[in-house]
Amino acid sequence: MTIHFGYNKKQVIQALRYHFISRPEIRIMLILVNVFAILSISLYALKKIGPLPFLVGSLLWIVLMISFWFILPVLVYRRATTFQHEFSMDFTGSGFTLRHDKGSRSWDWNDLSSYVESPHFFHLYFDSRSFLLVPKAACPPEDGVHELRTLLKEKVVKK
Repeated sequence: MTIHFGYNKKQVIQALRYHFISRPEIRIMLILVNVFAILSISLYALKKIGPLPFLVGSLLWIVLMISFWFILPVLVYRRATTFQHEFSMDFTGSGFTLRHDKGSRSWDWNDLSSYVESPHFFHLYFDSRSFLLVPKAACPPEDGVHELRTLLKEKVVKK
């Protein structure tokens, strides 16, 4: 199967949000900050603490949410020139190839550590930090997404 694609900025930023929020270390941190915020509002309502710890907890929560939801995805999008180009990608039984007008790169299926499906993309992970976004919209209209999903399920061995 061969697909041709470019990236849509809004969809890429949403996919980057999905990536950041799904990271275990960020998820744990967000849970801890939410627990701290709930605890501080409860203690403030019970008059056990003053308004300052409640405001600090609320401010911490707001800063983290703004960072992970807005700032970090936009910074990554701006810094990565990859999202400004057009690509074609070939999927075969032995691996996949990414082509650009300046060259190409091929990978075997065992080079991938995992994959994740989000609403608009397949995230192909090489390790916990490096990944490739493959837009679902680039797949052929008739069962293209299903065909790619099936191929990924068969070929990508979870490590």
